[in-house]
Amino acid sequence: MGSPMAANLVKAGYNVQGFDLAAASRDTASGNGVAVRKTVADALTGASAVVTMLPAGKHVISVWTEITGLVEAGTLLIDCSTIDVESARRAHALAAKAGSISLDAPVSGGTGGAAAGTLTFMAGGAKEAFDRGEAILQKMGKRIVHCGDGGSGQAAKICNNMILGITMAGVGEAFVLAEKLGLSHQALFDVASTSSGQCWSLTTYCPVPGPVPTSPANNDYKPGFAAALMLKDLRLAQEAALAAGATTPLGAQAAQLYGLFDKLGHGDDDFSAIIKFFREAQG
Repeated sequence: MGSPMAANLVKAGYNVQGFDLAAASRDTASGNGVAVRKTVADALTGASAVVTMLPAGKHVISVWTEITGLVEAGTLLIDCSTIDVESARRAHALAAKAGSISLDAPVSGGTGGAAAGTLTFMAGGAKEAFDRGEAILQKMGKRIVHCGDGGSGQAAKICNNMILGITMAGVGEAFVLAEKLGLSHQALFDVASTSSGQCWSLTTYCPVPGPVPTSPANNDYKPGFAAALMLKDLRLAQEAALAAGATTPLGAQAAQLYGLFDKLGHGDDDFSAIIKFFREAQG
């Protein structure tokens, strides 16, 4: 995700310096015009804003601990990772201690949206930070929403992806039932996409080949958003629900389904491939 996002900042005229532990990512970034540096410290030289995209909360805290010890006071720090709310708040605290302003700004839209610059950003942080960061985020996304104080962006992201995981499982289950009843994929799509069953998981990311030509189902479920990443987000939602005392039985069921799907070896498939789970289970 970070590589095409950085490429769009370069296209927008920003001087982008970057660092990544993976050689392949560094090579891709360099090919897209990013000035790749040897260390995090080198990448921070002269930076007025810093954007991070990392796998998990522990990585964000580790990197931000280093960053906040190096940047000048007043530097804008933006984290676009999807992590737990508590880690996001800890990152904000690190920034504040260093005299920096910060946003947690996770994204929705997958790798396709990152490349096209059509991502949705859910931003949490002070208004001052949002006002400074919005122009940067607009070069990488189509919709930028200020969700509230620090951690609110992560809260919005995990709630959104819990909805997505639940609805995709429901759409997949419905198509398998339709197959058993002798109903064609196209017939179900034509009805549900214009009726009360309409949802993004159906009309944009339909889990069967044909009705939506751009969906991963037409490309052997090559991931735009991998099932393992969906599982990560669903588990984050369950952790947040437990901490907040919220009841999320459908979210818990979706997390269980994607957990089983991952254990069956499908973690690298697109998350819409969950339809395979229902077929395999019935088989």
